[in-house]
Amino acid sequence: MHIRSTTILAVRRDGEVAVGGDGQVTLGDTAIKHGARKVRKIHNDKVLIGFAGSASDAITLYENLEKKLEQYRGNLQKSAVELAREWRSDRVLRQVDALLIAADSSDSYLISGSGDVISPDDDVLAIGSGGSIALAAAKALVKYSDLTAKEIISEALQLTSEICIYTNAKIEIETIGI
Repeated sequence: MHIRSTTILAVRRDGEVAVGGDGQVTLGDTAIKHGARKVRKIHNDKVLIGFAGSASDAITLYENLEKKLEQYRGNLQKSAVELAREWRSDRVLRQVDALLIAADSSDSYLISGSGDVISPDDDVLAIGSGGSIALAAAKALVKYSDLTAKEIISEALQLTSEICIYTNAKIEIETIGI
């Protein structure tokens, strides 16, 4: 059976960075878990991450990113690039089925196994099954509201949960100030 992904959203606004995600895990057409933890603070609570895809693969990626952050003394850009390079070239890691968003006080990145390290133009990133819905909602809220980054994520993910069957309303959000 195919495990569907989740929805993870990152927003940077007015001195705040937030990453949020829902808690649903789906196996085929059945929701098998509702409160999975897919968003974390790492590296002494200075980096936020969110992952979509296979849980064990995502945990492997976040552990590898944590090691890279230690190796490169907290430099998220260098750590993200090196993780993507290793992910793309390592025979075992190449099989990993997950995407990762990582953000710190100055940068946000979408990291993929094909070697992508993407920094958004407008401080909004989304991944997962409901990613395009959450991205559109968050971009509209950034443009047409005065909500905080955390509030934008909450509203956008709530809307996504009403549309995407692979996203639920058990939303977890982590923030760091700039």
